[in-house]
Amino acid sequence: MCGVFGVFNSTDASHMTFLGLHALQHRGQESAGIAVSDGYDIHLKLGEGLVTRVFKESDLKELKGDLAIGHVRYSTSGGSDPKNIQPFFAHFYGGSFAIAHNGNLVNAVEIRNELEKNGAIFRSTSDTEVFVHLIAKAKEPPPSHIMLHKNDRDFLPLVFSAMSKVKGAYSLLILREKQLIAVRDPYGFRPLVLGKNRSGSYFVASETCALDIIDAEYLRDIKPGEVLVIDDTGMRSYFPLDHADQPRKCIFEFVYFARPDSLIFQDWVYEIRKEMGRTLAKEYPVDADYVVPVLDSGLIAAMGYSEESKIPLEIGLIRNHYVGRSFIQPKQEIRDLSVRLKLNPVRQVIEGKKLVVIDDSLVRGTTSKKIVNMLRRAGAKEIHLLLSSPPVISPCYYGIDTPTKEELIAANMSLQQIRDYIGADSLYYLSLEGMIASANKHRQKGFCTACFDEKYPVL
Repeated sequence: MCGVFGVFNSTDASHMTFLGLHALQHRGQESAGIAVSDGYDIHLKLGEGLVTRVFKESDLKELKGDLAIGHVRYSTSGGSDPKNIQPFFAHFYGGSFAIAHNGNLVNAVEIRNELEKNGAIFRSTSDTEVFVHLIAKAKEPPPSHIMLHKNDRDFLPLVFSAMSKVKGAYSLLILREKQLIAVRDPYGFRPLVLGKNRSGSYFVASETCALDIIDAEYLRDIKPGEVLVIDDTGMRSYFPLDHADQPRKCIFEFVYFARPDSLIFQDWVYEIRKEMGRTLAKEYPVDADYVVPVLDSGLIAAMGYSEESKIPLEIGLIRNHYVGRSFIQPKQEIRDLSVRLKLNPVRQVIEGKKLVVIDDSLVRGTTSKKIVNMLRRAGAKEIHLLLSSPPVISPCYYGIDTPTKEELIAANMSLQQIRDYIGADSLYYLSLEGMIASANKHRQKGFCTACFDEKYPVL
């Protein structure tokens, strides 16, 4: 999971990108980067850490130009390494470009090995660099059914060629000297949206919350399989690949990753997350004094559970907002430390009470175990842990950091064993059918649920 943000035709492109990345910080906290074009050259600023740490006002002033792309990184493929900070920049016979990628390619290793055998030299371990080499080495003509605009005839066939070779999840932004290009894989695994402000600037972002912060209006989603080009002659779309039978949008975006104030996959995260809580209450009614959310990830589902069950919601755990999201920390020991730093129980709410504790998911189990222990020490009489998603039993190959079954507690323990390990009085998961029905409430179709049912759309 990463966040991408792009700007076209703004006199303050670097500042706009900074603000957009700040709104997408929840999608990646390890590093950030911005590439800006002044129409002749592309300039980059990259760094480790949060957006506000990487970029100072002086940096943004030096990044002059009215086109830009930016990236916040959470490591999946390639791991946590300064060499993997995006956007990547390349100069080749066809010119220069910068590229930022959200997603994961399932055949990146295979392609990389083949490229290296043919003399390619990689500077990073990220699968995003595979795109760079495929674009630079492409020689195939564009598909016969596509009529290219004159501005697109030199570079777009190279992008089409790269798309035809990769498999997996990719929402891409490509910056050329005078063009902004947005690309989404034919399954539409990761969200990507288009917006515009009153000044006529266009924006492309992972989520609409990034449009809100710069006062831009959401226009539409970039469609699965679409290549959208924006330049001085206008905006145009191409669909170089055959569409999948139907999209496979990552349902975990609704469960956890996306911000609740975002519109993704043409629906509101807040509404779907709340519906998951309501469905959970219908499936598992529990006798309790209070519904207590695990902040912030469990809050919206807890509101839905409370409304449906008529059990009052209380904030029994206070979150320190100066600590990042524990799930997306790169190492387990940092995740463990983050839990202790992030949450603190409210004894006045908890002591002597029967609690329904709501969280979005249970992946590795370490966070939930520490939270239950915390609530026990604060005097909770009963702790019933309910999750607003099914058991995570399968690795994700499309951008979530769960690479092996060994890391997934539900793939290695029974429900009873997990409950005993965590120390809760009871443990319930939202059913797969209930989760899909909640997400389909507003006619959403075609979700990827591979992490819950091992049904992978592409391998």
